[in-house]
Amino acid sequence: MNDKRTEPLDPATRVSLTVNGLSWEGWTNVEIGAGLDDQCRSFTVGITRLLPGGDEPVPIVHGDRCELRIGNDLVLTGWVFATPRAHDKNSTAFGIAGRSLTADLVDCAALNKPPQFKRQSVRAIVAALAAPYGIAVLSEVGDGDTVADHTLQPGETAFESIDRLLKISRLISTDDAQGRLVLAAPGSAGRAYDPIQLGRNVLAGDASFDFAGCFSEYRVLGQHGTSANRNGAAANEIAGIATDSRITRKRVATLTESGNLTPGMAKERASWERDNRIGKALAAQYEVAGWRQSNGALWRHNQIVHVIDPILGFDRDMLITAVTYRMDEQGSRVTLAVAPPEGYLPQPPDPEKSKKARKKKGDKFEYLLPSEWRSD
Repeated sequence: MNDKRTEPLDPATRVSLTVNGLSWEGWTNVEIGAGLDDQCRSFTVGITRLLPGGDEPVPIVHGDRCELRIGNDLVLTGWVFATPRAHDKNSTAFGIAGRSLTADLVDCAALNKPPQFKRQSVRAIVAALAAPYGIAVLSEVGDGDTVADHTLQPGETAFESIDRLLKISRLISTDDAQGRLVLAAPGSAGRAYDPIQLGRNVLAGDASFDFAGCFSEYRVLGQHGTSANRNGAAANEIAGIATDSRITRKRVATLTESGNLTPGMAKERASWERDNRIGKALAAQYEVAGWRQSNGALWRHNQIVHVIDPILGFDRDMLITAVTYRMDEQGSRVTLAVAPPEGYLPQPPDPEKSKKARKKKGDKFEYLLPSEWRSD
């Protein structure tokens, strides 16, 4: 185990864990993950000695605040959650695992009193839900809509409440290297410098193309409080419907939405469900050599990347939804999860209009994915 005074052979892949002012390096295995669906980054680092005994385990314990870097790039600010250790007659091993500061929003209860927010912006409500756990909120999409009413549900975590709010408001969230909760737009991290290209940098690729969760019609049902213009019958019959002619046989899904729902919100929720499910059905994973692109930048999630893969049938821009950096005896490599960006868009395009988009030679899914998506 090295401290920060020992310079490794490859600074670009040097992984350092800083706790209490000391930086620890020399790990023999590393896994670091970040993604749009996880809301908190995670890491596991470890070292194995071929003989029992040897160095004392690193004096780091659960609950320690930490920073993780790849080279000079900060990639995670969070807490140590586990310090696994193991040994046998031939070796000893110990590791450290942790997650971003935002893990407390994922794991812990929403504590706000009173448990109701009226006529506040999305950003203000999210900031209030995050405040009891000391989590800062950064918005790349402004303050968001003003929400008439958002009420906490018994037993839900802070992030479950945030997630309900964001789904209705058609926004996404993630975390950043500083451990903040980020309200973001798809692709707001920019465009990847390199493409993901078979024959250039792809070690392996796979996609399930599983449409079992897709339907021809989505019905979202909910309630709306009565007012001078709405009586009881109307208040209890809020419904929004979104159809998807890309699913050619009749398949209907009914979803219930809690909270004070309007017809417009129900329609938007149904449309979000339609586009999100098609996007997940067309998701893929690629394993790419190395953690950095040819310009030296780390691969990052929420970037737009061009995917060229005639075997899986892609030749289009996709959204990097998750990144996992790994290092072991086989070297360093990165797994990139990609999906159609419209599955994460705050305002997904109409699928009927998507059919009219220009077709791109080499892509087999132009009837499912808008070819016109570009972030530049």
